[in-house]
Amino acid sequence: MNNGEIKAWVDLLAHAEDMKGRHLRELFESEENRFDGLSFTAENFLLDLSKQRITKQTLSQLTALAEQQSLGEWIEKLFTGEQVNVSERRSALHTALRLPKENKLKVNGQMVTNDVHASLEKMESLVKQVQQGQWRGFDGRPIRSIVNIGVGGSNLGPLMACDALEQYTPLESKLLDVHFVSSMDGSELEKLLPWLEPATTLFIIASKTFTTIDTLANANTAREWLLKASGKPVELINQHHFIAATGNVERAEKWGVPEKNQLLFWDWVGGRYSLWSVIGLPIALKVGMENFRDILKGAHAMDVHFRETSFDKNLPVLLGLIGVWNINFLNIHAHTILPYDGRLAHLPSYLQQLEMESNGKSVNGKGERLNYRTCPVLWGEVGSNAQHAFYQLLHQGTELVMCDFITAALRYDGEGEELQLQHQLSLANCLAQSRLLALGDESASDLSYQHYDGNQPSTTIMLDELTPETFGGLIALYEHKVFVQSVIWEINPFDQWGVEKGKKVASSLLAEFESNVSDYLDSSTQGLIQRVQAQRGQHEN
Repeated sequence: MNNGEIKAWVDLLAHAEDMKGRHLRELFESEENRFDGLSFTAENFLLDLSKQRITKQTLSQLTALAEQQSLGEWIEKLFTGEQVNVSERRSALHTALRLPKENKLKVNGQMVTNDVHASLEKMESLVKQVQQGQWRGFDGRPIRSIVNIGVGGSNLGPLMACDALEQYTPLESKLLDVHFVSSMDGSELEKLLPWLEPATTLFIIASKTFTTIDTLANANTAREWLLKASGKPVELINQHHFIAATGNVERAEKWGVPEKNQLLFWDWVGGRYSLWSVIGLPIALKVGMENFRDILKGAHAMDVHFRETSFDKNLPVLLGLIGVWNINFLNIHAHTILPYDGRLAHLPSYLQQLEMESNGKSVNGKGERLNYRTCPVLWGEVGSNAQHAFYQLLHQGTELVMCDFITAALRYDGEGEELQLQHQLSLANCLAQSRLLALGDESASDLSYQHYDGNQPSTTIMLDELTPETFGGLIALYEHKVFVQSVIWEINPFDQWGVEKGKKVASSLLAEFESNVSDYLDSSTQGLIQRVQAQRGQHEN
């Protein structure tokens, strides 16, 4: 876009010049009910923007920008299955994965809802077989260990969900251990396999294309381990010990997973948007199919809110626009995610992929280079741990950083008093840290090294309680936030050509380790490969 031609963008630049000179302390002092005017609710969520460096005028001008960028039209394109992934010429229909069965959606002749629920029903059947001890290993004993082999979205989403919702594990899943393997170098399998019983272990190969080299390398190692332990034919091992969650029936079958052991999803499901699909099989095995459906229900509720609510009250829209304000108008290019809940320990890693893989782009949808910033550098940690790590930089460093504080109002209901006190301690730390970051503390000391400037902007997202439903809503909230920003920046959030190019370059280098290094390589890569070859030669001698 030519941002100089967009009136709302120009108006925001002028407004930002005024706001840059104002401290959050001043804003709170001048507005008695600032929280009431800048906090928003939807179902079981509260979004507090009062500690952002904004006024009501800022939000009004940001929503005007969203209107001028036709955000409403783009939202409809997303939900109705238009080709919003322009470079790959396909839809991005992750929202369809959580549609109720009665909500019919047809795209390009495909009755999407019917296909989605048929796939979920097959997944539910497999889940019941495993939970009830009917799925048996090569010696007839029931499966007790599940190992999910995947990478990126096929690993991060299910891992995060299983960890976050472990307390909801139903009785029928108590006997199952669920593990995750993603590292290409085999280190995770090396540590895990000695603790597993081969005859009672089931592997899930999670790969849409069934060509991902990291995933297949781990799957091959797992199968070799089973073959050595069992002495059984490979066909029997494939049948009793492997399930594939994939979009490529032929390649999965060629590898050895029989079709009856395959759970299918589609090319319009991006990896980082796939936990709602059969990629969520380990979630369903861990917390039960009923709770998995509640995750979908919570995400769908956020979808409805996003699609139907006016921009000035719309949580994903407001969250996305605040990011644009900080990045493009206040020149803040670092973002940290701070869940004050140990159950959400994997959320920062998940959001790193969701945001940076989606919006880490420097060209627009037409392939033109951008002259403005897009996705910031994002990182995070459980807040109570981060306080003893990088909060020093947040409070007294030289970098401006926008922060998301995420917490639940209620926890340990009906549990012991000590646990409830610990939750209260966590809440106190969450609110205290966001307050100090915003307001600073000039009176703390005359010593310069004990001075806290404040004026670091933050958002607080408060769930009533962390449940399968609110978990689903939280993840959908961030998905839609990313989409909002992509529309404002006019980029495609659903491709990842940088990731794909890196994979191709890596594959092309594999042969170089076994031969004379090619002259076409740069001197650094040549030198490093030759070092590896030399060390191998010394070791072999």
